[in-house]
Amino acid sequence: MRLSAMGDVAMTVPVLRAFVKQYPTVQITVVSRPFFKPFFEGIPNLSFFAFDEKELHKGFPGLLRLFQELRKLKIDAFADLHNVLRSKIVRTLFALSGKKVAAVDKGREGKKALTALENKVFKQLPTMFENHTQVFKKLGFAVNLSNPEFPEKAVLDPKIVSIIGENHQKLIGIAPFAQYESKVYPLDLMQQVIAKLAENPENKILLFGGGKKEIEILDSISFPYENVINMAGKIKFQQELQLISNLDVMLSMDSGNAHIAAILGVKVVTLWGATHPFAGFAPFNQPQENALVSDREKYPLLPTSVYGNKKVEGYEDAMRTISVDSIVKKLS
Repeated sequence: MRLSAMGDVAMTVPVLRAFVKQYPTVQITVVSRPFFKPFFEGIPNLSFFAFDEKELHKGFPGLLRLFQELRKLKIDAFADLHNVLRSKIVRTLFALSGKKVAAVDKGREGKKALTALENKVFKQLPTMFENHTQVFKKLGFAVNLSNPEFPEKAVLDPKIVSIIGENHQKLIGIAPFAQYESKVYPLDLMQQVIAKLAENPENKILLFGGGKKEIEILDSISFPYENVINMAGKIKFQQELQLISNLDVMLSMDSGNAHIAAILGVKVVTLWGATHPFAGFAPFNQPQENALVSDREKYPLLPTSVYGNKKVEGYEDAMRTISVDSIVKKLS
């Protein structure tokens, strides 16, 4: 069970892929929001159970109903990959019914020490992927992530082809937004990155985002260039996954798009501001050098937040220490 957020749900996928390969006789049922179902398509021995938070599974009565519905599937063990109130309730109900249960350890103490403004302990923490494997280990299933497999590039929907065309030497995806401002590379610098990439006619740069404001910004960025296309608001989520699987490289903030590209086997370059890969949220199977972090000599309190929701005065321009040229070089 993992209900949100998009990036966190995506981060369960590599672990589940490895699990079903290593334990082919075990049936997995993923409980999550309906929107995330496409993440899990094509994984053998895996079925998806849609969590309906607005009606069927709303509140405590809804969680009781969810438990009863899952019991009908003859569940033997319950893996809580979320460890929040709702998943704890369902987990407890399974435990009381005599089933094996285990929950993810989010490592809050380590993250607190990593982001502390005083007496900071700056070290790599276990990744969320490692934390997820520990849950299955507690249930009796050791999962090895050392030889990951990824799906083949998807066949593009005709609508996508009609937007991006068919002739492209290199497809570069750029997702310039994140939930919190402290994780977003300054727009003026991002425009410089895009301008430099657009100088090469063999590059086709595809911009990703969502929401009216983001779409307007991406429209204005892409307007001057023939080889820069704003994809936001033009295709459905399933089609977006198809397109991302065909990218040569994705440039993303510490956000969901980085994880989506990574689980599809795409090279990912990430930019880090208030947050840091050491917190365990770096995208799957990506080399450390692909994570471009803000200058800790100039901003020694970094990282100041696990999720980017905490601001520290004087650190607003931390991401300006990541040079435009260093980003372009990683993408080239």
